[in-house]
Amino acid sequence: MLTSSSILLRSNDNSIIPKSGRILVNGRDAALKRVLGQGVWTPVETFGTPGGWEGGPPDSEGSFEVAWQGRAVGRLTWDLVGEFNRMNALAAIGAAHHAGVAPEAALVALASFRGVRRRMELRGKAGGVGVYDDFAHHPTAIRESITGLRQRERGGRILAVFEPRSNTLKRGALKEALPGSFQAADLTYVYCGGLAWNAAEVFAPLGARVRCSEDLNALVAAVAEEARAGDHILVMSNGGFGGIHEKLLDRLSARV
Repeated sequence: MLTSSSILLRSNDNSIIPKSGRILVNGRDAALKRVLGQGVWTPVETFGTPGGWEGGPPDSEGSFEVAWQGRAVGRLTWDLVGEFNRMNALAAIGAAHHAGVAPEAALVALASFRGVRRRMELRGKAGGVGVYDDFAHHPTAIRESITGLRQRERGGRILAVFEPRSNTLKRGALKEALPGSFQAADLTYVYCGGLAWNAAEVFAPLGARVRCSEDLNALVAAVAEEARAGDHILVMSNGGFGGIHEKLLDRLSARV
């Protein structure tokens, strides 16, 4: 299953993906199209584009119609949101179909799926403020996570709290794309300790909607002081982030 350009396919190696298998590929990814264009032994199916597995527009709860090669196969009713979750669902349905599972049965099974840890995981609520944990740690994932939360939670502000923790981001790769990824957040808080680049300069395009701090406790205090009932705090990092979720919930609870 190929979902992004970060996955490479040795398309001429029949022992990796045999002819009896199936390649499920994100049809929207130009890089994957170039790789597959070099030739493959295995039948290819796409998801996310016409001619393959498609998802209709999601409703306010995240549910959507599913079609295969233009033919409707049913509706996926679940409480997960975001385009990345929709694409993952389509890929899973396609993989199950190749293994002999009818799409209708796959839709029923997916309806009971409640997500995995660290993927828009609600860690708790205090003072009417929800604190979410998400593994998003690169520009595309950050943008999709914020957009997904906005789709599910129509009311209240989104306070995005971000730790550039990966080695790639610490060195400054992709940093120019970061400000644009946070455009849908109402406020952005960046923990900038240990970076090889100036976070305040990079995030300057966000103007008054961004706060940068090298002090984690100060960052927690600033977020908790700003948050009000109905807001959603979205914490994004590929690490534990110093236990920030519990610290935020403790601070918020102390205000009640």
